[in-house]
Amino acid sequence: MSSVLIVLSGARFWTQLDGTQRPTGFWAEEFVAPHRILTEAGVNVTIATPGGRVPVADEVSLDDENLKTYLAGVRDTLESPARLADVDPADYDAVLIPGGHGPMQDLAVDPDVARILEAMLPDETKTVAALCHGVAAFLPAGAPDGGWLFRGRRMTSFADVEEDQVGLAANAPWLLESRLRAAGAVHETGPAFTSYVVVDGNLITGQNPQSAQAAGDALLKALPA
Repeated sequence: MSSVLIVLSGARFWTQLDGTQRPTGFWAEEFVAPHRILTEAGVNVTIATPGGRVPVADEVSLDDENLKTYLAGVRDTLESPARLADVDPADYDAVLIPGGHGPMQDLAVDPDVARILEAMLPDETKTVAALCHGVAAFLPAGAPDGGWLFRGRRMTSFADVEEDQVGLAANAPWLLESRLRAAGAVHETGPAFTSYVVVDGNLITGQNPQSAQAAGDALLKALPA
């Protein structure tokens, strides 16, 4: 049986450029869609957060009763996550990092996410996947030469134009697409708020919440039989 580690943000707020704290968390659809795909296929899924903090869904992402119902059904699992510091990446075939603005606050600077990615991405038998703002978790991962682990890799993420269209770009401390490009990513974007997934070897990334289903399907396909 394949095993997948889902890393969720433990953040409740996203610090804005003006110092205000915007309520946030993980984006419901970006967790629910791939979690359902994986568990229905019999994949063993473990959820982990920084410090084992109980993750919360961004209230803005809970506009669908089906999402609320699904999250209620896995409440016990969400309320007892593993601590990222305790995770041994050797135990998993893949890691998946859903988005929401929470990862911009904590996973973008988390040393344990970096440790896990540094172990898994160079191993071509394992898969690294992230959705939307979850790609921010790639930023702290270093390469053996002292550079960035993901330099030169093809990927996508929530686009700067999408951040602008939802009205959050002006007060954001930094924009994810711009930060990834500056770090050396080969960043690709599809039309705003439509499903767009990039597969680059053992790296799978989805642009936005609309990409959650397709990214989940791609991850399941990549797992060992």
